[in-house]
Amino acid sequence: MRPPGLILAGGRSSRMGANKALLPLGDKSVLGHVIRRLAPQVSDLAVNANAPFPGFENYRYLADDLAGQLGPLAGILTGMRHYSRQFAEASHFASAPCDSPFLPSDLVPQLSAVCPDPETIVIATSLERRHPVFGLWPIALAEDLEHWLTDSDNRRINAFLNRHRTVTVDFPSLQTRRGMLDPFFNINTPEELTQAATFTEILE
Repeated sequence: MRPPGLILAGGRSSRMGANKALLPLGDKSVLGHVIRRLAPQVSDLAVNANAPFPGFENYRYLADDLAGQLGPLAGILTGMRHYSRQFAEASHFASAPCDSPFLPSDLVPQLSAVCPDPETIVIATSLERRHPVFGLWPIALAEDLEHWLTDSDNRRINAFLNRHRTVTVDFPSLQTRRGMLDPFFNINTPEELTQAATFTEILE
C-alpha cells in the first residue's frame, strides 16, 4: 500500500526573494514538477504551507501545528498529526520539499522497500550525503517529536534522526546531456534556478 505524502513548503524563500515554489521552470512551476513526480507515488498528497498557493488551490493545505516557523521538523510533526487522524492504516508518510523538481520517480517505492517496522525512519541519500527532508516518517513518533521541539535548540533534522532508528537508501545521479545531476538538487537562489533550467530535459 502506498503511504500518503506531504510536500514541505513552509519556508520563507529568503534567498530567492520570491516564493520559489511558484517560479517557472520549463513548462511548469517548480512546485508543479514536484507534484507531477511525487503524486503517483503516494496514496494522498497534501502541502505543508500556511495558505493555498495560487494555481494549486485544489490541494489540501496543512499549516504548522506549532507557531513560529520552526523549520522542516514542524512540518514533519504536522504531517504526523494529520495522518494519524486521517489515515489510521498508515504507519508512515512520505515527505519531499517544494524546491526539488528532479526528485526520483521511484523515491517512495524505494524507501518503502527497506522500511523494516512502524517506528523506523527511512531517508534518501546521494553522493554520500543524507537528504532528510526526503523520507518516510513514522507516525508513531509524533509525541516524541513534539516534545523534542519544545526545546528551542532542537531544530536540526539530523539531530532528531540520531535519536531514532534510521535506515537510508542511496539514489544514483541522473545522466543528462549536460552531465550528471544530483536527483535531490534543490533550488534556493536565482542562480540555482538558472542552473536547473539547463536540465529540464529530465522533466519532459
